[in-house]
Amino acid sequence: MGLRMLKVKLFEVGMLATNCYVANCTETKEAVVIDPGFGSQREADEIVSFISENGLKLKYIVNTHGHPDHTCGNGSVRSRFHVQICVHEADAYMFGESGKSVARYFGFDCVSPAADILLRDGDSVKFGGVNLKVLHSPGHSAGSIMLLGEKEVFTGDTLFAGSIGRTDFPGSSERDVYLSLKKLLGLPDFFVVYPGHGPVTTVGEEKRGNPFLLGL
Repeated sequence: MGLRMLKVKLFEVGMLATNCYVANCTETKEAVVIDPGFGSQREADEIVSFISENGLKLKYIVNTHGHPDHTCGNGSVRSRFHVQICVHEADAYMFGESGKSVARYFGFDCVSPAADILLRDGDSVKFGGVNLKVLHSPGHSAGSIMLLGEKEVFTGDTLFAGSIGRTDFPGSSERDVYLSLKKLLGLPDFFVVYPGHGPVTTVGEEKRGNPFLLGL
């Protein structure tokens, strides 16, 4: 696999500047949307147009966790492309009818439809020749995950450039997030980090300069 087969396009969406990624296999054109947290029709249309204009065949919607700033676009993407929604089983309660109180807590009025596929640690998200391994990374939320490729990792709100996700929400755990961050320490420095917010970085940059990794 690697970067030659995996192409990644970043869209900054929603009122909290969430990073939504369209990742595709360059050989087969199969693709996934990761964290479609867009909050406007314009943002939705931009992503739909990108998928259509590049001839991509969308296979899944994958959420790194269940917070609404990462999931608000799930419904519109699913209705447009008729694909399944994937989230870790521990965050599935944030979707569907049961998720309305969670959305209100975060100041959103949008709720994702219920998930179709419940992910667990060690599962794989496969599209074309690409295989992203699911790493359960609780801390920011109980069901946070990272998606590990051969030369890249999508970290959601577990790790940002120079920082980490908040741990003061219901279901968060400061202890758990540090245990989750340790899973990144064994990765080579050249691995590209695609976070849930903020700029793209590398594992090496974060090992050298992120204060939350320096003490691990």
